[in-house]
Amino acid sequence: MKTEKLLRDEPNLSVGKVATRADVAVSALHFYENKGLIRSWRNNGNQRRYKKDVLRRIAIIKAGQKMGITLGEIKDTLDTLPDSRTPTKEDWAKLSTAWQMKLDEKIAYMQRLRSYVDGCIGCGCLSMKSCPIYNPGDIVATQANGAVWLDEPDKANKAKSCYDNEN
Repeated sequence: MKTEKLLRDEPNLSVGKVATRADVAVSALHFYENKGLIRSWRNNGNQRRYKKDVLRRIAIIKAGQKMGITLGEIKDTLDTLPDSRTPTKEDWAKLSTAWQMKLDEKIAYMQRLRSYVDGCIGCGCLSMKSCPIYNPGDIVATQANGAVWLDEPDKANKAKSCYDNEN
């Protein structure tokens, strides 16, 4: 049992072995390492070697990316762990809570997007037939820029209600 733990803790996996097992390109491993998401050690021949726990970190990175979590946010999450350790099951339960809240925000955004995607989004182009109704004279530009109905609907509604009250 002790020997198995020692083998698991030794940085003995090659970059190719990790890339294959984690289903990522070697260049992705180099990128993750450069961004501080994973780490490797060098052997006597100056070749990268990884501990087995890097496979869990990469799985978490990939899961986060699939959920739309940025690499910066993933790094910030992993950096909360002491000694840059790989998350345990208990760690993951705590860490994933913040990601669940982000997912809820993204879901709400996507639902809002679905409601407006076929009409005026408050971008200021005023090129659609519905723009004069939803965004007369680009009134939402008084509150925010960009696709305001999608990005900041409260500000867009505030501008629109002020316009409606005036007219």
